[in-house]
Amino acid sequence: MRFLLRPGWLAFIGVVAAFVVICYTLLAPWQFGREAERDAQQKAIDSATLAGPVPLGTLVPAGQGVTTGDEWRQVTVTGTYLPADESLVRLRVYDGKPAFEVLTSLRTDDGRLLAVDRGYVTAENGAIVPAIAPPPAGRITLTARLRVDETDPDKRPAFTSDGYRQQYVTDSRTLAAATGLALEPGYLQLAPGQPGVLNALPVEPDTGAGAAPFTNFSYALQWLTFGAIAVFACAYFVRLELLQRRKGEGRVADRTALRRALAGDDEDEPAQASETPLDDRYGRR
Repeated sequence: MRFLLRPGWLAFIGVVAAFVVICYTLLAPWQFGREAERDAQQKAIDSATLAGPVPLGTLVPAGQGVTTGDEWRQVTVTGTYLPADESLVRLRVYDGKPAFEVLTSLRTDDGRLLAVDRGYVTAENGAIVPAIAPPPAGRITLTARLRVDETDPDKRPAFTSDGYRQQYVTDSRTLAAATGLALEPGYLQLAPGQPGVLNALPVEPDTGAGAAPFTNFSYALQWLTFGAIAVFACAYFVRLELLQRRKGEGRVADRTALRRALAGDDEDEPAQASETPLDDRYGRR
């Protein structure tokens, strides 16, 4: 087993060990965590659906903003859309196609300012903003789900492109900074059939686009399997090397024995030649 101390074998075993550690302590737990998060979100969605819609002020007092504990709850609100204070959320994909979400400001009857996600529109030619139907004018009453703001790690501000204000995440704070409105934290996700809705967003956990239940769980099992395969593969190659070395040692021993046998035959011939009778050497008496 001393061959395992050679640099090549040490490097190979080190790589395998590092891969196994990553699989079992990072990748698999990460996928298990995503599955648990997805399950928790799905339970919250189911619970919110069963609870039914309630007036916004019942769950979210003015100025408080949406919290994670209230996310996905259905609320009703009455107010007026502010179409001039609208922004498109770019880099979205729905039904496998690039899309833009439309985030529009709303002033409620009691003076609260909220961001409303009216749904999405599919991009033309993969990147061009299509014609977007404006929200209805005047006073409306709508039903929507409470959502917590998304977070942009780079904190990129809104910008104007193709004549539209655009931003990278669905975030009321970004829209507030761009419009100067004192929008409350969080936003409303319009339900299908509501005033101003475009293509309603799917109501599903945010742990992966189009991810089916138990998808992350299966990924976690795959990483555990990959780690086990790496261990067995390493053991297989070590065993194969041992067998090859033993066979090599056996062949060397056979060759050595053969050489000795041949050398022994050559040494016998002079001995036999020297063993001549004395009477042949000195003549018979």
